[in-house]
Amino acid sequence: MAHAPQLPEPLSELIPLALDLRWSWSHVSDVLWETLDPALWRLTGNPWLILQSLSSKRLQTLANDENFCRQVQAMAEERRRYLERRTWFQETAGDSPLQTVAYFCMEYGLTEALPLYSGGLGILSGDFLKSCSDLGVPVVGVGLLYQEGYFRQIIDEEGNQVAVYPNNNPWELPVTPVRDREGQFLRLHYRFNGFDLWVRVWQAQIGRARLYLLDLNDPANPPSDRCITDRLYGGGTEQRLQQEMLLGIVGWQLLERLGLEPTICHLNEGHAAFAVLERARSYMARNRVNFELALTVTRAGNLFTTHTPVAAGFDRFNPQLIRRYFSFYCDMLGIGLDQLLALGRANPNDDTEPFNMAYLAIRGSGAVNGVSRLHGQVSRHIFTPLFPRWPEAEIPVDHVTNGVHTPSWDSPEADRLWTEVCGVERWICDPCQLGEQIRKVPAETLWEFRTRNRQRLVQFVRDLRACRPGAFNYLPADVPLLDPNILTLGFARRFTGYKRPNLLLSDPGRLLRLFTDPLRPMQLVLAGKAHPQDREGQAMIRDWVRFIRHHPEIAGRVVFLPDYDIQMAEQIVEGVDAWINTPRRPWEACGTSGMKVLVNGGLNISELDGWWVEAYDPAVGWAIGDGREHDADPAWDLFEAEQLYRLLEQ
Repeated sequence: MAHAPQLPEPLSELIPLALDLRWSWSHVSDVLWETLDPALWRLTGNPWLILQSLSSKRLQTLANDENFCRQVQAMAEERRRYLERRTWFQETAGDSPLQTVAYFCMEYGLTEALPLYSGGLGILSGDFLKSCSDLGVPVVGVGLLYQEGYFRQIIDEEGNQVAVYPNNNPWELPVTPVRDREGQFLRLHYRFNGFDLWVRVWQAQIGRARLYLLDLNDPANPPSDRCITDRLYGGGTEQRLQQEMLLGIVGWQLLERLGLEPTICHLNEGHAAFAVLERARSYMARNRVNFELALTVTRAGNLFTTHTPVAAGFDRFNPQLIRRYFSFYCDMLGIGLDQLLALGRANPNDDTEPFNMAYLAIRGSGAVNGVSRLHGQVSRHIFTPLFPRWPEAEIPVDHVTNGVHTPSWDSPEADRLWTEVCGVERWICDPCQLGEQIRKVPAETLWEFRTRNRQRLVQFVRDLRACRPGAFNYLPADVPLLDPNILTLGFARRFTGYKRPNLLLSDPGRLLRLFTDPLRPMQLVLAGKAHPQDREGQAMIRDWVRFIRHHPEIAGRVVFLPDYDIQMAEQIVEGVDAWINTPRRPWEACGTSGMKVLVNGGLNISELDGWWVEAYDPAVGWAIGDGREHDADPAWDLFEAEQLYRLLEQ
């Protein structure tokens, strides 16, 4: 294997262990990888990079360490048992005709060592693949390998966000090249706008699941085209169209090239909707039927999950751009460009209407779902233009509320507690049983567990400043960060208008009193990025940093952690006592961070939106709002800010 490190025989099992991202949800493996190189593990969390970085002398020292070698063999044996044992899917659906689920998504948040995500959509898709692995659901993911991915965040002294784009060297990522029978890089050929391009393929292993990643950064391609897959959600509309053609059309071609015959094609958001066209085209070629029949037949096996709560959030393309890029492809489908454009329009006869990817996904799918009960209702309303004269309640959009891959988000302390109380199969059994068992745990045990989690978060923040002191230049260098023994609130997510991250800043004086009350002390951990083009979101970050900087009386009690990523998210959801969530209803399609907080013993203070509408129980959290929609009403924002202040003061 090219670029694979040469390891002594006693350490040879480290290579498959490092390349199986199952290590990302194993607390035991964390200890092993940290032993190899504590500093590099803390900085990168990338076992594959660590293996390539170790000196021959260090490797030989480890190979001579009998205790370490036993740990390696124990992990390798545990991995073999995991891959070979009967799964939930085999036990409950052994007779199912389901062969393979092809899961298409623009981003995947599996681990910080593979930075191919921007936010919630990617985290959800990563958790989906991990859960499928644990349950034994036969799934393969399809995505893109970005040279730079999403931006990394720097915050200057004034609170301004600076976006930087480090390069992702694929040979340092925990992925391997897919090769053909001759051992050469597997390359797929595709024509973009009249030009022939080559697409390389990489593979990530996630336990029993696989993720294939398409890459145009091939020396065989012109320099201008190698940049098509440079950034996630970067560039302009034309680059977005190119990426989505690559994901959907070439992604489906890849599966067929590999000999896979997916029963289900799952489109996680509309970005991958072109896959329904390529699946139909393939059916046409095999069965010698026309496009209309092929689309009708294949539609039954396509599933579209929408995460978007507003119609403006769907990708839409200028008709002229579609004409320029799809004239060749329409010839292959045997249809005219107008017929193709009609699939992405509410009014097929309106030549000026943009091409909507969500509309194409709906017309090409046999089932459509939102990601929470409320979002299902919102989606039915959004898609009424496609179903004229239908009662809104009967529009065929269901809902499946999002969830989380719990082992990826539980702290070591939470993992031990749940295992002791509920057993090793805790996350695969009926979740109703878990509630009954955990309620029997003494309050003292739960409080000790919460305290340890909070202490770990405080230590993480302090270590972060020690490692990256410039990231906290808005604070005096001698101010101790956070107190491990007081109520800790958390707010970490994308900073954008509808999430209202500044709701707590509505009355700065009242907020200051909350954080300086000696009788009821509390502190707040903030983190989040704003899209580089979202000026409003960046201004909200700036407001918080300036608030902290200009009020020395709360220095160390309120902190903004820069460069929010998976590793930081894990620490925050594990350590906070209460999670604050303030979206403007109904714009939070689901939201899952609060679920991660619950498994670690934290509570939720949340708007009645997304998943919290279904999960809210006064025994495990608090609700903001009245369960109704009020649009962007400043007066209502102030009312809910008052609710939040009063709740925290009590």
